[in-house]
Amino acid sequence: MSAKTWFITGTSRGFGREWTLAALERGDTVVATARDAASLDDVVAEHGDAVLPISLDVTDRDAVFAAVAQARERFGRIDIAVNNAGYGQFGMVEEISEAEARAQIDTNVFGALWVTQAVLPGMREQGSGHVLQVSSIGGISAFPNIGMYNASKWALEAFSQSLAQEVADFGIKVTLIEPTGYSTDWGGASAKHATALPAYDAYREKAAELRAKRMSRPGDPTATRAAVLELVDAENPPLRVFFGDGPLAIATADYESRLATWREWEHLSKAAHG
Repeated sequence: MSAKTWFITGTSRGFGREWTLAALERGDTVVATARDAASLDDVVAEHGDAVLPISLDVTDRDAVFAAVAQARERFGRIDIAVNNAGYGQFGMVEEISEAEARAQIDTNVFGALWVTQAVLPGMREQGSGHVLQVSSIGGISAFPNIGMYNASKWALEAFSQSLAQEVADFGIKVTLIEPTGYSTDWGGASAKHATALPAYDAYREKAAELRAKRMSRPGDPTATRAAVLELVDAENPPLRVFFGDGPLAIATADYESRLATWREWEHLSKAAHG
């Protein structure tokens, strides 16, 4: 199989770093972006010219397009774009400030949108490409105390499903990766927290217990290396795929509940048609 060139955001840690290493170790080339490219010094030292580190804030649209242009100048093409940069905003919906809400959407939605828009012309020109959007089980379901994060991932899911239909005739594939809880610092150093309102203290405790139950056996990020490689090598990759053991049960219960409710209220739906 011929070597591929990847453009990956958020490579300083977590999934981004794991997938950067997986690609490089099998002989692919990687444009690895992070807010601070110095975090990739050890990767560059080991893999040399096969990796191009770029400091990038994905919320800066001009900088994103410049980084993609630099990548194409260096390697000639981009075969796989991975929108991995993002973070979790914790807080009940009432607690989220305007600045926190806008920052969450700017990074998790607009950041992915800018990268996607920047890589598409080259992929259309070459007649192939694969865009991987790192979503979450929280992108198809929703949980308390991370409502704004859920909103950002639902938006990513929506535009990516539209995108998949729009670019299929150009030979471009789109996959939404929806991970369960993993042993990364998503809920730790990378997370942001709104100022708490005392009124929600009791429910916050309950929400934390529910989250701990969902995260009772976190996934191992290194185990995703083989999975992501199989995904990008697939002739017909799925639009959506879960990473980890557990999301399918959550999604099944959620969608069964939705269908049951819609059927229960179908008489009202039809009556509203006129």
